[in-house]
Amino acid sequence: MSLQDKLDAERTLRLVNEALRAAYEETITTLGRNGLMPGVLVEEAPFPDFILPNIEGKLVSLSALLARGPVIVQFFRGEWCPYCRLMLDALVAALPEIEAQGASLVALTPDTGPPARDAKVNHSATFEVLSDIDCGVGLAAGVVFRLPPLYRARMQAVGTDVPSRHGNDSWFLPIPATFVLDRDGRVAWRFADVDFTRRAAPERILAALRQLAAPD
Repeated sequence: MSLQDKLDAERTLRLVNEALRAAYEETITTLGRNGLMPGVLVEEAPFPDFILPNIEGKLVSLSALLARGPVIVQFFRGEWCPYCRLMLDALVAALPEIEAQGASLVALTPDTGPPARDAKVNHSATFEVLSDIDCGVGLAAGVVFRLPPLYRARMQAVGTDVPSRHGNDSWFLPIPATFVLDRDGRVAWRFADVDFTRRAAPERILAALRQLAAPD
């Protein structure tokens, strides 16, 4: 079963709940109306450099990762998100092929502290999971939005304390965007969708890496 098949099955299961379905529809409608997508970094655009903490508190820079080869930057909402959990599992499975292409993978979440650590530990991920403090990198990449009222209320109702997880009360979240960067830090390929139940297929990511490695 493909990653998107698993995501679709998860969405079908969860959206039986009327309150969750209403919150989901409000979010997608709001993002479409507000025109988030035109602000997302496009191919050939330089990706913003960053220095962010990993789960041990060590600072990791994009420039250091690029010195080793192409970099995949994956934004995700947090370990609380079932769609993100499926995506992280798929990326863990694809990592050997990613590294065989000479590339690095780094996952950015607005979560900080133990919640960010959970995302790495629970999936036995060997790639870096970094805390995008105050969604700074996500904002620069054009992938961040403020959670609409219905979804915010739904998260509060089920006990997902976003302000505590993020260390601020902005209620910002990233769309689950994926950027494949060449050695110069420019976007070679991207996936971005306001529908958070859709994610980049690992096969597409690997194809983008192979294209980078292909002779001109």
